[in-house]
Amino acid sequence: MNSGPEPGQKRSSHPGRQGTDHRVAVIGAGAIARDHVNALAGVPGVRLAHVVDRHPERAAALAALAEGATWSTDPATAWSDAVDVTAVCTSPESHADLSVAAFAAGKAVLLEKPAALRVADADRVLAAAKKAGRPLLVAQTARFQPVHLDIAQAVAEGAIGTPRLAHLTWYTGHVWPGGWRGWQLDAARSGGHVAHNGVHALDLLTWLMDDEPVRVFARPCRTWAPGMPTPDSFQILVRFARGALATVELCYALAARGTFVRRLMLSGTTGTLHHSSEDEPRAHTAQPVAPASIEGAMTEQTRHLRDVLDGVAEPLTAPHQVRAALAAALAAQLSADEGRPVDVKEVC
Repeated sequence: MNSGPEPGQKRSSHPGRQGTDHRVAVIGAGAIARDHVNALAGVPGVRLAHVVDRHPERAAALAALAEGATWSTDPATAWSDAVDVTAVCTSPESHADLSVAAFAAGKAVLLEKPAALRVADADRVLAAAKKAGRPLLVAQTARFQPVHLDIAQAVAEGAIGTPRLAHLTWYTGHVWPGGWRGWQLDAARSGGHVAHNGVHALDLLTWLMDDEPVRVFARPCRTWAPGMPTPDSFQILVRFARGALATVELCYALAARGTFVRRLMLSGTTGTLHHSSEDEPRAHTAQPVAPASIEGAMTEQTRHLRDVLDGVAEPLTAPHQVRAALAAALAAQLSADEGRPVDVKEVC
C-alpha cells in the first residue's frame, strides 16, 4: 500500500503536543453530526466552535454540548475567521457545494460520505482542496475501525503478498423498525441505499486492495424489512483494475437495533487474513454491544484529523481513492437499479 500515512501511526496519542486547539464548525445537526461532536470532546487539540443547521433548535441543542460553542442557521458562518476546519455533515446532495465554499474560504474540510452524488462533483471538491492547499478528509469511518487498521498494517507489511480476493460481510440491526427516515430514503438526496452505505465497503476494499474498482454487479434485496421503501440488503461483486475480485454482502435490517455481525476474508499471493466478530467475546448486556473490533472508529478518525491539521500526517483518504470508491458506489447503485453489470467508467 502506498497511500496515506503508515498504518503504524494509527493509534498515536500525540504525546507532547502543544499549541492552540483547532476550531471546528459542524454543518448539519443530525445523528452523524452528534457522533462527530462527541468524538471531538474526547480528543485533545480539537474543539467544537460552531454549529450550523437550518433548524435553530437543533443547532442550539448540538452547540450546547460544547462549552463556548456558538450556532447559526447560515452556512457561511461555518467558514468564518473563527473556524479552522469545516465538518460537512449534511445530506449528500449538498456536500460538494458546501465543501467547495469552505475551501474557497481557506478552511480544511472533514466531509461525510458519500463525498458527492456525482463523480464530477467529487472532482470539483478535490480540485478546490488542491487549489486551496488545505486538507480534505472524507469520513470513511470503516477505515478507522481497529480491526481494519490492524489488517491494513498486516497487508502493508507483506503478510499476504498482493491481495487478490476479498469477501466482506456486514450485518447490522439498524433500519427496521424505527430506523431511517427523510433524506435517507430519497435517492435524489442520498444517492440510493447501495451508493450511500455501499461506499463504506467499497472504500475499505479500495484501500486494502490498493487498487481501483473497474466493474461491479449489485443485487438489492428486501429480505428482512420488506415494508421499507428501499432494499434493506444488497450484494456487490467487484472486479479491480489488476484483476482482483471481491464479494460484498451488506444488510442493515437485523431484528435488534445495534446487532452486528462482521466478517472479512482477504487473500493474497502468499497468504490469507480473516476476521469474524463471532469469534470475539460477547458482552452479556440488556442492549446489543458493538464488537470491540469496530468500536472507537469515530474517535480514532478525529485523532487522525487532529494529526492532519497539525501537519504530522497526510489524510488517510487519498484523493484518487475518494474518487475511485465513490465512482464504484455510484456504479453499484446503477447496477442495482438496472439489473446489469456496470463498468465504473460509465458513471465517470
